[in-house]
Amino acid sequence: MAAELRPYQQEAREGVHAQWDSGRLRVLEVLPTGTGKTIVFAKITEDQVRAGDRVLILAHRGELLEQAADKILRATGLTCAVEKAEQSCLTAWNRVVVGSVQTLQRPQRLQKFDHHYFGTIIIDEAHHAVTDGYRRILDWFGDARVLGVTATPDRGDMRNLGEVFDSLAYEYKLTQAIRDGYLCRILAQTLPLKLDISSVGMSGGDFAAEDLGTALDPYLDQIAEQMSHYCRDRKTVVFLPLIKTSQKFRDKLNGHGFRAAEVNGKSPDRAEIQADFSAGKYNVLCNSMLLTEGWDCPSVDCVVVLRPTKVRSLYSQMVGRGTRLSPETGKKDLLLLDFLWLTDRHELCRPADLICEDHQVAVQMTDNLAAGGEPQDLEEAVRQANADVVLQREEALAKKLAEQRRKRARLVDPLQYEMSIQAEDLSGYVPAFGWESAPPTDSQTAALEKFGILPDAVDTAGKASLLLDRLAKRQEQGMSTPKQIRRLEQYGFRHVGTWTFDQASHMITRIAAGGWRGAPKGVDPKTYTPNFV
Repeated sequence: MAAELRPYQQEAREGVHAQWDSGRLRVLEVLPTGTGKTIVFAKITEDQVRAGDRVLILAHRGELLEQAADKILRATGLTCAVEKAEQSCLTAWNRVVVGSVQTLQRPQRLQKFDHHYFGTIIIDEAHHAVTDGYRRILDWFGDARVLGVTATPDRGDMRNLGEVFDSLAYEYKLTQAIRDGYLCRILAQTLPLKLDISSVGMSGGDFAAEDLGTALDPYLDQIAEQMSHYCRDRKTVVFLPLIKTSQKFRDKLNGHGFRAAEVNGKSPDRAEIQADFSAGKYNVLCNSMLLTEGWDCPSVDCVVVLRPTKVRSLYSQMVGRGTRLSPETGKKDLLLLDFLWLTDRHELCRPADLICEDHQVAVQMTDNLAAGGEPQDLEEAVRQANADVVLQREEALAKKLAEQRRKRARLVDPLQYEMSIQAEDLSGYVPAFGWESAPPTDSQTAALEKFGILPDAVDTAGKASLLLDRLAKRQEQGMSTPKQIRRLEQYGFRHVGTWTFDQASHMITRIAAGGWRGAPKGVDPKTYTPNFV
């Protein structure tokens, strides 16, 4: 039976074909973990086979290849050949091939294929596609249509997926998936436990796992104690940096009354332990980054990230282990436990990074979660953080405008100054050379303010230069300053710019002596002309 796509999945499918039809051959598709990216590319695979292409599905792990082959078979009826280790697709009749990057990237392996052997290439977990191995394969089959599918289109090493892909064909946001009812809501709880990882070094753009394991060891008992308050009745997955740390924490949790197990890449009974966890024999599963991709247990309703990271894709993969719906178990939400990680130099991913695109909002949301003390719905938390940031920005703008008003009150408008000193050459100035038409420089702006001129109304470097020359000469000649002009003309005096500094100073002193209530008694500002030296 053909699988029926959800509306957003069909939109994603159509978006990819539209991009390919427009000439963009390497496109990216972003779907959150748990929203069915595999079924989408299975259907696109079927489309391309019907169009006459051979299709290559690329992945970096055997489990992902097996899952892709199984999903394609169930969704489309198409069987897959395998290009991995000693297995080769070249003798198979299948139009679809699942291939290991580690195998196919080898030059001696690639050379067995014609450059046009595959018409379409689909990359699962495409945030890995910027690595040299993937790019070597894509370059060999240079004319193929390429689709990259991922839940997290970024990497920690800052190598941009734009180096590989021409466009984003479709993106389905995590928040939209939650609103549409395809993923469960996420509750974030920041625990009041300060974990000092300020001494942890960096490796490959992220925190060094060995250093993290050492830094975490002193806190494991406290973390287990905190978890006993929040996770006792939840099915929990814990991510840790090292196998030995994961095993040690399993033992700590069992000592606190949990039924905890541990799996890692070397576990001979890994499949059995994972099955037992799914069946409820264990309520906590500890792992050293084994379960970030290609493992699904929808009943997981608590995720504890004890592998702090700077890499959003990795963080999203960890959290994504718990975002699937599980109607069979009555799962209502996912509890995400966060900690007060102390880092001196590096920002790390927090719950806010799953949902916030604005850095300021993310910072505010992180602060709000830390201060809240209770689990908070991520969508509600981001709405509150947005409101807080908007308020902060409004307050900052009001402060800036008030400061500008104060500045304008302190400074003289250039036109007022020009008219006051009767400088027709300034008021009628027209730039003659190219440099004169450019905006005033920062140093010119600062110098004008220092003299008491409002720089906002000086729109060219030439005008600024002429003004500054005039101001400097008037200062040498002992003429009234812009600030004196502003103050006296506020009281109705005219052409104060023709007065000397001393004349202006004398009148200001008289006004001050009268309590700033107006012109001195017997003085008409409109007709007054200073007659003393």
